[in-house]
Amino acid sequence: MMEIFSDSAHKQLSQMLYAVLFFHTSEYLLAIACHGKSKVTTESLLISKDYILAMVFAVTEYLIELHYFPNLKENQLISNLGFFMVIFGETIRKLAILTAKRAFTHVIQRYHEEHHKLITYGVYGIVRHPGYTGFFIWSVGTQIMLCNPVSTVAFAIIAWGFFYNRIPYEEFFLKQFFGLEYDAYMQRVPSGIPFVK
Repeated sequence: MMEIFSDSAHKQLSQMLYAVLFFHTSEYLLAIACHGKSKVTTESLLISKDYILAMVFAVTEYLIELHYFPNLKENQLISNLGFFMVIFGETIRKLAILTAKRAFTHVIQRYHEEHHKLITYGVYGIVRHPGYTGFFIWSVGTQIMLCNPVSTVAFAIIAWGFFYNRIPYEEFFLKQFFGLEYDAYMQRVPSGIPFVK
């Protein structure tokens, strides 16, 4: 059984494990740093049943393809592209959190709070939702890193669909909070998710 796990397989699975652990741990710790421990719940780990199911599917695909099509997992160019996407996506997302600080939350805010300000500088000057952009790139990158063709397509479609629905819902409230200022911001800066205005 250990012969199946080539150096590439060990590297890819280790990178995936570290990417997932770093993503979730850092999300939680940054939420505590920005909002205080008393205001942060385990929801800030961003782990849901659907997310666990997606990751189990991805690892299952990886192991099946490793067994039946081991050469598919040996494409270092594709795997390295995915690795760099993971780093790039993670960087964008963490810059979004560090730029917005208290204004960045894991739950859509439906009521305007006093500290809630519209952030339009830094990564928010490039895309309106850099946290979503970063996660989108990160999640698809994890599957490219594993050379998982089915999961790459599935993650891209599912993540895109999630943001396609979430962004208009979130922006409904942002327009209420910031009015014409947010409308002008929307005109200047793209959403950060392909084909989502």
